[in-house]
Amino acid sequence: MQPRNVDLLVVGGGKAGKSLAMDLAAAGQSVAMVERGMIGGTCINVACIPTKTLVNSARLLKTMRRAAEFGITGAESPAIDIDLLRRRKDDVVGTMVAGQRKSFLASGMDLVIGEAKFVADRTVEVALDGGGTRTISGTNVVINTGMVPSLPPIDGLAGANVQTSESILRLQELPASMVVLGGGYIGAEYASMLNLMGVRVTVVQRGTHLLGREDPDVAAAVAEAFTRDGIELRLGVEATRVTRAADGTVHMELSDGGTVSAEDILVALGREPVTAGLGLEKTGVELTPRGFVAVDQHLRTTASGVWAAGDVAGSPQFTHASWNDFRILKANLAGGSLSTKDRLVPYAVFITPELGRVGLTETEARAAGHNVRVARMPVSAIPRARTIGELDGVWTAVVDRDTDLILGAALLSAEASEVIAVVQMVMLGGLRYQQVRDAVITHPTMAEGLQLLLSDAFLE
Repeated sequence: MQPRNVDLLVVGGGKAGKSLAMDLAAAGQSVAMVERGMIGGTCINVACIPTKTLVNSARLLKTMRRAAEFGITGAESPAIDIDLLRRRKDDVVGTMVAGQRKSFLASGMDLVIGEAKFVADRTVEVALDGGGTRTISGTNVVINTGMVPSLPPIDGLAGANVQTSESILRLQELPASMVVLGGGYIGAEYASMLNLMGVRVTVVQRGTHLLGREDPDVAAAVAEAFTRDGIELRLGVEATRVTRAADGTVHMELSDGGTVSAEDILVALGREPVTAGLGLEKTGVELTPRGFVAVDQHLRTTASGVWAAGDVAGSPQFTHASWNDFRILKANLAGGSLSTKDRLVPYAVFITPELGRVGLTETEARAAGHNVRVARMPVSAIPRARTIGELDGVWTAVVDRDTDLILGAALLSAEASEVIAVVQMVMLGGLRYQQVRDAVITHPTMAEGLQLLLSDAFLE
């Protein structure tokens, strides 16, 4: 069968790929996008959107339990109804997926549902979801297949019917107890959320502290909050063997000789790129030692006319980074030279309280040779935190002593995911910390806390 030739062929409908496909199709180019069936990509279906929907419900439950603190009575004994919870999550996701499909079709792109495999240079054969095959080639090709949860080769794990960050979204009932294997960002978010919902949670983490990329003091503050909320932490140990008993209980043996048991296990030990089976060797696309598609700073692969974006290209594993990849691809396909080099990518960890992060940690700043000053402040010092009754957490900012520029910040508090964007704008604008300290910021807001943080009282 002769392949259909298009201006742009997108393999995988993640944030970067679907945005580029819609944009160029609407501009009049011929575009085909092949997607295995997860319309809208990982974020909408099994990551950001459903998980943050559930996090919001968990936080609301916590607030309702504290109703009397806010002068409200009559809210005794609130509880999670798993069927209603799942219905809300499915409704949010379903509405967004339907909107995505409508936008895809309205753009004029050819949306192909099926499994793509490269069979020649810039050419794929698609095993269609409804049966049959199609062959499509593109003048330009973008690989945007994303990542999936990984299961490490721990004895007994594969046969223990454990949960991943995707399968747990389909639970029919909440377990009474859960072991979360992995104390990174995904593991921490689920541990926090499940704990708020009333699940007894134990986190097993190989590293000596949670959130391994963070400074030790920030990680310690998160651990303190977890412990205070009743989450058990087993740090500095690894799982060596997993078994599931006849009654359904899972038992995990640890490297220190101890064991933990629970009704279920959530494995949150990272994700792996979706490259196996794509036939990339047929088109000259090389992989990195970790299995990512190898790209340069302009998102070009090792094959002419083939690009990659998002998680599968090794970009930071955030939807907003993939969205920026789209902008880079759009410019570079038109002859530009935008780069991923030195871009400032913030992120938030949606534990409770939230952790917002941008720029360098104190450890990274010192390692890079900066002469730094560090500001540290308890969140309880912020007036807004008092009014909303959310006093847990600590804010940290790293300032270059020689230039007075902010190098990075870690904000552990309510609404930190919003406030971190303010810090990002300050850094992008090249403002000195004194300009933030002396600005006129609305009172009482959480963002106003940045002025306190950067005052003489808290800046060392």
